[in-house]
Amino acid sequence: MNNYEIATLSDIEEIEKVPFSERLKISNTYDIIKQGASINPDAPAISLILSGDHYADPLQVTYREFWAKVNQTANLLHDLGVGPQDVVSFLLPNLHLTHHIIWGGEAAGIVNPLNPLLEPSTIKEICQAAKTKVLVTLGEYPGADIWEKVVAIRKDLPDLQAIIRVMGPSDEKDGIYGYDEVITKYNDEKLDSNRVIDPKDIASIYGTAGTTGRPKLATRSHFNEAAITTILPLVVGDDLKTGDTALTGLPLFHANATMATGLYPFSMGGHVVLLSPKGYRDPSIIQNFYKIIEHYKAVTFSCVPTVLSALLEVPVENADISSLNFGICGAAPLSVDLFKRFEDHSGMKIIEGYGLTEGTLCSSLNPLFGSRKVGSVGLRIPYQEMKIFVEEKDNFRDADTDEIGCICIKGPNIFSGYLEEEHNKGIWIKDGWFNTGDLGRQDTDGYLWLTGRKKDLIIRGGHNIDPGSIEDPLYRLPGVKFAAAVGRPDAYAGEIPVVYVQVQEGSDLTKEQIAEFLKKEIGERAAIPKEVFIVDEIPITPIGKIFKPALRWDCIQRVFESDLKGLGGIADSITVKVAENKIHGTMATIHVKPADGVLEEAVENKVNEILGCYTIRYQLETV
Repeated sequence: MNNYEIATLSDIEEIEKVPFSERLKISNTYDIIKQGASINPDAPAISLILSGDHYADPLQVTYREFWAKVNQTANLLHDLGVGPQDVVSFLLPNLHLTHHIIWGGEAAGIVNPLNPLLEPSTIKEICQAAKTKVLVTLGEYPGADIWEKVVAIRKDLPDLQAIIRVMGPSDEKDGIYGYDEVITKYNDEKLDSNRVIDPKDIASIYGTAGTTGRPKLATRSHFNEAAITTILPLVVGDDLKTGDTALTGLPLFHANATMATGLYPFSMGGHVVLLSPKGYRDPSIIQNFYKIIEHYKAVTFSCVPTVLSALLEVPVENADISSLNFGICGAAPLSVDLFKRFEDHSGMKIIEGYGLTEGTLCSSLNPLFGSRKVGSVGLRIPYQEMKIFVEEKDNFRDADTDEIGCICIKGPNIFSGYLEEEHNKGIWIKDGWFNTGDLGRQDTDGYLWLTGRKKDLIIRGGHNIDPGSIEDPLYRLPGVKFAAAVGRPDAYAGEIPVVYVQVQEGSDLTKEQIAEFLKKEIGERAAIPKEVFIVDEIPITPIGKIFKPALRWDCIQRVFESDLKGLGGIADSITVKVAENKIHGTMATIHVKPADGVLEEAVENKVNEILGCYTIRYQLETV
């Protein structure tokens, strides 16, 4: 039993009177899984729902079977040459086998989860940076293109020594091992390597969402992952205990799914239900979500705001969801309006939190047993410090109460840095504080309020505009499903605000109505968007975040194409493509076909004359 019920910051400080070293009983993920499996070996560890329409007929794995597969997977990887400093990358949907790979992989070496929806070129770059030694992937499967991506990039991975194919045959002469074919021959009781895991050993390398779309690789130790698994029970209390069910709908390449609804429930012998291989992206899961809660008597789930938006359109009807103690929403800001509408619609208790890959999972959470301040992301978690720093010239000072500044964190759950050294520049400020890059403020009670991303700020003539000041009012406007404000390049001001809106199905909302609404709602004249774009779909990442880089690229393309109409007479055709660039962040490629008799140099000079006023990098290609 856990007698801790955090309601205020003073409760956290009371918990911290016991040194963390006394709380941390197990310091590596292998022994955490072992502990959980020993509680009730015949209890279900994982249930995989193949489809929301068939939620009552899952594939099920007991703890006895789970522990055996973790050992066998680790021993297979050891046999393939994987040691404590070698990387095992995986490209898999949400399967029970994915958990075997994650925890067996961490017992043998270092696990690197990959998003299967990434382009092959990005997957290749990550594997090259990580020095992937073994790649675990899905074989050829109807409706999936994962295997084709692996085939396309394997020749470009110099450190790759083997491929493990899930749901596919072996071809050992070609370095391919069918997981189901070979796994049963390995020891299922212990590690053949006799490895003694050092808490400082790197357990995993996760890609984080970069500003340009190319992930940075965050390294997390066994100590980090054990620390967050030790801290979470102090936060949640008895709302999640042995035998309780947690639903996983977020992808297993994301830290929340592997930790909050993975290692944490596994540590106490809980039951993890995987909501289909596609997770929340499977429409049948959303349509049957409340029935799934009732059937499995789920006590918790994690999600992102876009999931709550989708669930608003599904009636609860007569589903008994009384087993649910709480749902946690994070990864992106949750509007107050959506929060209230969803709780009114479902009767569920939603806890908003704040976390990041670099903090292993969560860094703050609204207290389950105290005042939920709607719109805030709650109190810091025990044993992790959190401060707001204000940058002044080349120095940082502590922010005053309710003063906006950089959110910085420090504690046992904080990673040691990014794999590629160039990403570590400027991330640490005085005394080992990690600068998250997020902006926020703390009130008198210690609650954290997010105010934006430093990198997302729209800087108009040196004046900072928070995109939230544009987006938040729009979520109160009936008919708006998603809204995203970004800066459009401007020759005079540097950037000016514009907003992209995706309206709800059946809505007849117009951009003129949206513009008029914003004029009344936004108190700051400079923040009023100069243009409103209604789009069919706002780009969303696989974990439900709005992908703003794509919108910025669209803005740049629109501006450049409009300005380059001035090439009329010396060019027959002009096209602009904007994309991520590894060196410059963003690069616009301008394809120009010079008119007959016009020299390429003349076209280039004119392009430079027109676009030279912008800070965006561009390159010219004549066709």
